[in-house]
Amino acid sequence: MVVAGTATAAAARPTGTARYDFDGPAPLADVTGHGHDLSPVSRNGGTFRTVPHNGGTALAFPPPCQKEPCPRIALRAPATSQLNPGRRPIRFGAAVRLAADQTTKGENVLQKGYSIRGSQYKLQIDGLAGRPSCVLVDDRRPDIHAAISSVGVADDNWHTLECRRRGPRLTILVDDVPRGRATLPADLSVSNRIPFSLGGKGSFADNDQFQGMLDDVWVEIS
Repeated sequence: MVVAGTATAAAARPTGTARYDFDGPAPLADVTGHGHDLSPVSRNGGTFRTVPHNGGTALAFPPPCQKEPCPRIALRAPATSQLNPGRRPIRFGAAVRLAADQTTKGENVLQKGYSIRGSQYKLQIDGLAGRPSCVLVDDRRPDIHAAISSVGVADDNWHTLECRRRGPRLTILVDDVPRGRATLPADLSVSNRIPFSLGGKGSFADNDQFQGMLDDVWVEIS
C-alpha cells in the first residue's frame, strides 16, 4: 500500500495506453512509446516547473491566483481514438500533492472530453476539503456519473489516485484503498475527438486549473 508522503507504487503501474513520468530530457513524452506526447497550451504567463520527486521529477503547476488575469496552463496530447475507451474497462490515475491553500471549487488532474458535449472521463479534485473524484459521461446521454472519495488529499503530502471502470461500476482509490463508488449504465460509452489534457481543460478562463504537483500519470484501456 502507498502511504501519504510517498508514491512508490507508481513504478508498479501498468505500462498501459499512455503514461507520463515527467523524467529525463523529454519530460512530457509518453513513456509507453505509443506517441501520446504532451504539449503545453498557456495564457497569461502560465507555465509549469519541475520539482524533485521519488528520485525523478514531478511537475508543479501555477499557484493559486486571486486576481485576473491569472496564469493558466494545460498539457495536451492530440486527439486520438486510441485514448477512447468506448464501453471497455478503463483505469487511469496519477500521483498528486496539494496543500490546503491550493484547493478550489474544481481542479482537473486529467481528462478526455467535456461533460457538456462529446462524452468524458476525468479525474478531479474539488472543494476546500480537496476530495478527489472520478467522472464518466456517456457520448449519447449528458448525465454525469461521479465516484467521490470519502477522504480529502489536500494535506501537502503525496497521494496516488486511481479511477477504475468495469461494466456498471466506477471506483475511486486513494493510496490503493477504495474510497468511493458509483453505478453506471452498463452501456455507457466514452468516445470523442477532444484532446487528452492534464492540469486543466485548456488555457481559457474557468479552465479548472490544477494548482499542485503532479507525477506518474497513466491510462490503461483493456
